[in-house]
Amino acid sequence: MSPPVAPPGWSRWLVPPAALSVHLSIGQAYAWSVFKPPLESALGLSGTQSALPFQLGIVMLGLSAAFGGTLVERKGPRWAMTVALICFSSGFLLSALGASLEQYWLIVLGYGFVGGIGLGIGYISPVSTLIKWFPDRPGMATGIAIMGFGGGALIASPWSAQMLESFGSDSSGIALAFLVHGLSYAVFMLLGVLLVRVPRHAPGARGTARQAPTGPQVSAKQAIRTPQFWLLWIVLCMNVTAGIGILEKAAPMITDFFADTSTPVSVTAAAGFVALLSAANMAGRIGWSSTSDLIGRKNIYRVYLGVGALMYALIALFGDSSKPLFILGALVILSFYGGGFATVPAYLKDLFGTYQVGAIHGRLLTAWSTAGVLGPLIVNWIADRQEEAGRHGASLYGLSFVIMIGLLVVGFVANELVRPVDARHHVPAPKEAAHAERQQSESA
Repeated sequence: MSPPVAPPGWSRWLVPPAALSVHLSIGQAYAWSVFKPPLESALGLSGTQSALPFQLGIVMLGLSAAFGGTLVERKGPRWAMTVALICFSSGFLLSALGASLEQYWLIVLGYGFVGGIGLGIGYISPVSTLIKWFPDRPGMATGIAIMGFGGGALIASPWSAQMLESFGSDSSGIALAFLVHGLSYAVFMLLGVLLVRVPRHAPGARGTARQAPTGPQVSAKQAIRTPQFWLLWIVLCMNVTAGIGILEKAAPMITDFFADTSTPVSVTAAAGFVALLSAANMAGRIGWSSTSDLIGRKNIYRVYLGVGALMYALIALFGDSSKPLFILGALVILSFYGGGFATVPAYLKDLFGTYQVGAIHGRLLTAWSTAGVLGPLIVNWIADRQEEAGRHGASLYGLSFVIMIGLLVVGFVANELVRPVDARHHVPAPKEAAHAERQQSESA
């Protein structure tokens, strides 16, 4: 499947909607917490067990992005979006079968493993294409698309809650909800597959003029040998762990925090809280990443990590006594979480150039895989142990919040250590041109 080349006069503003159709779909992953209580009740699972499909999905996201990044660069965005569509929708269909048969391992396999591959390939599919279309505003361009991944739960959370209310929260109702998700997202993602184009000057675009990347460039193979790559890996991992710790358990967390107060949170209100977090996640991706074009990537990560640690401290100290403070703090943390994702491709472009930025981005997303295990594990495991010890309410989360503050401080220090990449890692200009020419001949 050759990369579809934009015809003369094609508007570059048609590309972000193509990316959004995929990212809004796979962003459903952030609404997983809506399914946690019904699954725990219907299948007799613990909080840690019900988090497993989400955790595996994030692990597979990072691994498939890392191992498939170079292939996505070579095959192009249409191929990648098609693979994402097949895997993500098939994952829901397998999960529907697992829920219907009350076989939880099928839900883990479908949503976590198969669907997770769709998450990874779909997530990186438009990144390098958007950077090529918007070299003047890379932070804004990637933020527009990647905000869709953060905003997916804004649609999926109330939609899923409504389906569970209509179909029932038993195993058959959950199965029907999974089935509707799988079929609906397949249709929506198809719009992106049909619409996406690459710019005519992009390497590998058939029938276009050859144009090598300009400025210092670093290959994906060489990038992972630099300290900058691994410092950014730590930065992303810490920021993601802190955000995902709240996001994965958002619905039960806000319920627990105010269960012993005069204003408890209902199931419907908890689902609304998840949707609010999704909105903050989405807004942060476009707002903070666009801000990074003005103040720089290092400065914006100082905000994400430093202010994020402060928000966690405020929630830990005063969150259970003030619902507005709890909600505001969580919204700020989730906006930083989303902003971190949207800013990192531009950070990579600044450090390593556009030469193989999609493949480098894919490798960096292994940090997300690690965080996808760490965040839910820390919050769920500690909450389960505290509950066994007879504690309840906000005390279930105090220790995990302290750990998150420590992780954000580690990320802050790693960001301070980032420096420009040494010239010995740069790819010589003749090699860049040869690489572009080789890709073009392969696609012809």
